[in-house]
Amino acid sequence: MHGFVGAPASHPAPRLPLVPRLALRELRGGLRGFGVFLACIALGVAAIAGVSSVSRSLTEGLAVEGRRILGGDLAFSLVQREASLEERAFLDGAGRVSAIATLRAMAIADTGESALVEVKAVDGAYPMIGAVESEPAASVQELLAERDGTYGALVDPVLLDRLGLAVGDVVSLGNARVALRARLVSEPDKIAAGVGFGPRLLMSQEGLAASGLVQPGSLVRWTYRVALPGASGGERALERLEAEARQRLPDAGWQIRSRNNASPQFARNIERFTQFLTLVGLTALMVGGVGVANAVNAFVERKLHSIATLKSLGAPGGQVVAVYLTQVMIIAAVGIAIGLAVGAAMPFAVAHAAKSLLPLPLTPGLAPLELAVAALYGFLTALAFALGPLGRAHDVPVSALFRDEVDPAAKGPRLRYRLASLAAVAALVAVAVVFAYDRRVALIFIAAAAGAFLLLRLVALGLMALARRLPRPRRTAPRLALANIHRPGALTPSLVLSLGLGVTLLVALAMIDANIRGQLTRALPAQAPSFFFLDIQNGEADRFEAFLAREAPQGTVERVPMMRGRVVSLKGIRASDYKAPEEAAWVLEGDRGLTYAAKPPEGSTVVAGEWWPADYAGEPLVSFDRELAQELDLTIGDRLVVNVLGRNIEARIANLRTVEWRTLGINFVMVFSPNTFAGAPHTHLATLTANGVGKRVDEGAVMRALAKEFPMVTSVRVRDALDAVNDVVSQLAIAVRAASSVALAASLLVLGGALAAGHQTRLHDAVVLKTLGATRARLISAFSLEYGALGSATALFGFIAGTISAYVIVTRVMRLSFTFEPGSALAAALLAIVVTIGLGLAGTWRILGQKPAPYLRNL
Repeated sequence: MHGFVGAPASHPAPRLPLVPRLALRELRGGLRGFGVFLACIALGVAAIAGVSSVSRSLTEGLAVEGRRILGGDLAFSLVQREASLEERAFLDGAGRVSAIATLRAMAIADTGESALVEVKAVDGAYPMIGAVESEPAASVQELLAERDGTYGALVDPVLLDRLGLAVGDVVSLGNARVALRARLVSEPDKIAAGVGFGPRLLMSQEGLAASGLVQPGSLVRWTYRVALPGASGGERALERLEAEARQRLPDAGWQIRSRNNASPQFARNIERFTQFLTLVGLTALMVGGVGVANAVNAFVERKLHSIATLKSLGAPGGQVVAVYLTQVMIIAAVGIAIGLAVGAAMPFAVAHAAKSLLPLPLTPGLAPLELAVAALYGFLTALAFALGPLGRAHDVPVSALFRDEVDPAAKGPRLRYRLASLAAVAALVAVAVVFAYDRRVALIFIAAAAGAFLLLRLVALGLMALARRLPRPRRTAPRLALANIHRPGALTPSLVLSLGLGVTLLVALAMIDANIRGQLTRALPAQAPSFFFLDIQNGEADRFEAFLAREAPQGTVERVPMMRGRVVSLKGIRASDYKAPEEAAWVLEGDRGLTYAAKPPEGSTVVAGEWWPADYAGEPLVSFDRELAQELDLTIGDRLVVNVLGRNIEARIANLRTVEWRTLGINFVMVFSPNTFAGAPHTHLATLTANGVGKRVDEGAVMRALAKEFPMVTSVRVRDALDAVNDVVSQLAIAVRAASSVALAASLLVLGGALAAGHQTRLHDAVVLKTLGATRARLISAFSLEYGALGSATALFGFIAGTISAYVIVTRVMRLSFTFEPGSALAAALLAIVVTIGLGLAGTWRILGQKPAPYLRNL
């Protein structure tokens, strides 16, 4: 017998290939020394994965909740006029219809105090989708109904606080008395309605009619929401109805939105902010890449004996590099997994935290594609920054490896490792560009990041070269500090890179924030009007101007006719099909303010073409803002069509002019010749500006007198508008600072890692110097001088680079004037110096407390 019949043959257990097997065995010792590596990778991946996942949740929320946000399946908006009988019949034939009217008006309390409100007048069908929440709770129609000759309203609690009122009080709105019957807690279509300058006041259309606010030419937007029958509410039905509306009523001039783009501006802002935050996360990863390189360098130094042993046993250089690269990528995978877990959980955390901020349409869920892209960013970053340090071990002989502690090999990695590292960087750039919302911005960011890395490397080399050439001081501490800056294995390159990026970011943010606040709180109010007055009826314009001259003799009044219109086409191309750059696309979206004038408006200068004569009576002409005309590729002689009050008007561009927008004076993108709108009903827009800098208009007295004399006129106090904008800017600034703190945290991690990487070298130095008689105070003095010199030089570079970056962003991107505001930026730079010295000495103090004997025995 040759064994048991039927017994299964024994097979050796499958074994991993040699490289991963050796890599896993080496990892049994733990992840010592890779704390900064893991933190940097996890932080960057978590930022990118979290931002992308939250963005996806918001985008999907918009799609899922689009019908509720829009208030129907389709919305048709008209400005300054209601739908005609023909248009309303068309909409009624498509499905259930609900109409709302929105406008700005003045709510006047019995005390004489008044406040700007955003009026939203609804019909009996509102809301068709979703529900309005109020305190006390009741049906909308019951709260808005007429009782004893007074109509009701729901109000934002802000209005009650602003006017010192309570639920049940009455305010005047135009010619009507309106009872404030409940607080408005939430409205389902709030996002689609947009955010205004005043608190919301929800009332009935019957109440609006009683107020008399709607006059020919009044700035009222009428929106008709259509809910399609259940059986015909598919995507094809939406497309078919929209196409039919454009075909049957081509001159209606309405803006059409569907539930698929219920809030296009909100969606666009989500994408823009997502790109910004993703770039911030990518910055954190790139800064963290320096930490990766430092950690891998330290790892290679710790493994010199293992590498020497492998090579002495016949392992080829490529195999040695493969073993340790495998280890590094396994560790990177752990960091990426941590980052992905945090990023994947972020939408759920935001959804839980944002319950009180609803109606944010956040639908939390896993975003596989976004998580995969974040993981790819992490792997490519780890690979790009690890290949260089690891590649050095390939060609160094065994004897040199053993000798490296006292005589580091100067030879760099082979060409193949350099090319592989460049390929990983190229792949990282490609991924960043391919998945960017705006690829131009992504390319600019990448170029700026590459430039920053290169400049900081040059700064580090320059500091080392300068330290090498400076005369040696006689005193021990300065001489030791100078030598530490340029010696082999010095901390200078990694410290300058990590600290320089952090300071540049801090200074840039501080400068941008200071400039924006300066524009809003100092520069503009000194030269801006005190008031804007809207909805001045044509027949009362002269009386209104005389009233202001009497009530505010210290002010100057400027008045122009105004109407609203929508650009239908440019150069024969429909506005919806016109290829407009991002900076100018807003001109073609929605309706714009239009005016006519016999001479160029104040604050405008004709720079191309000729202005029309005062008695011009030919074809309609238009003057266009030069900067926007260049963005839209328009020149003199081109034709455009605008829709005003349901009528399409074609005009030829007669001239281009520059406009000084920052004064907040009255000006328009398009100014037409007076004959263009002959006979069209319109209102007037006026401003009241103090005569000369330092003089002020008594705003309270003007508002009280205006409320009595002209209750139909809407006044917007510029200071209140600036405060509203300032609040938004402050919230954005907080969000930007919070996001940028991720990159700053990575910088601090890398800085700490760089200092920790030099721990062993500093330990040997301290032991030898203490043996030779150096005191702790002298060594602390030397290290303080070293860290102080490096921190000061790097902070100076960061201050200059951050200032230049802020200047470019403020002047080129934000199109504002730049003012040098060094206060907060200098504080940021000084903080960087303190942090550098503090972190450096914190590690050094522990080193100096070590006993020399154990280390001397092992030297």
